[in-house]
Amino acid sequence: MRILSWAKSDVGLQRDHNEDSFLADVDLGLFAVADGMGGHAGGDQASSLAIDEFHKVIEESDPTQLGRRDQAACALIREAAKRAGSRIYQAAQRDPALEGMGTTLTGFLFYDGRVCLGHVGDSRAYLYRDGRVEQVSKDHSWIAEQVRAGFLSESEAKTSKLKHVITRSVGFEMEVEVDTLSMPVLMGDCFLLCSDGLSNHVETEELAQLMTTHYYSTIPDVLVGLANDRGGDDNITVVVVYVAND
Repeated sequence: MRILSWAKSDVGLQRDHNEDSFLADVDLGLFAVADGMGGHAGGDQASSLAIDEFHKVIEESDPTQLGRRDQAACALIREAAKRAGSRIYQAAQRDPALEGMGTTLTGFLFYDGRVCLGHVGDSRAYLYRDGRVEQVSKDHSWIAEQVRAGFLSESEAKTSKLKHVITRSVGFEMEVEVDTLSMPVLMGDCFLLCSDGLSNHVETEELAQLMTTHYYSTIPDVLVGLANDRGGDDNITVVVVYVAND
């Protein structure tokens, strides 16, 4: 199994700085997106700290040397995200200007023909397989929870002014609950991670069409451009991961 990856992060058209961060370590099989919050100083620092600590914890575990079972891989992902949260929280305690900062964190770890997803917040993870795109993460947002509970329709959710309210983040509190999901990887699978600067502007069905008609290497540029064409009201980050034959 050979992994290829392409990524792009853009400030968008209406923000003056980028609070998104991303990770694409092909050798380690580790990829992630973080979308920070907490003001001009806090947001970009929170996402950067999260990515740095997430990477460090998994890199130090030397996953390339371990044929992990799913349980162990997902435990490592949870530990990495929790340690990222602790580092952000402690940084905010030391500096009052950073109080309340936090970040989303959504990432994939590939191992032994499988992949484990770790997820907190409303950044998203998608799988493109056999011409179809499936969202494999579950948004931790007030809107998404209302839709899942049947209190709001999908159409009502799209126009709600509360769609940016998230219910779970990394670093806002000392402890965080991390969703994990493991699955087999098939040759030809293509995974996509993104911040909500993209997902708020592009539907899942549209992603499938674009990924069917474009080279994967161009997808980050295509999607960032599309989000900006549709307003670019937030930072936009896209990471594409393709699983190829050796």
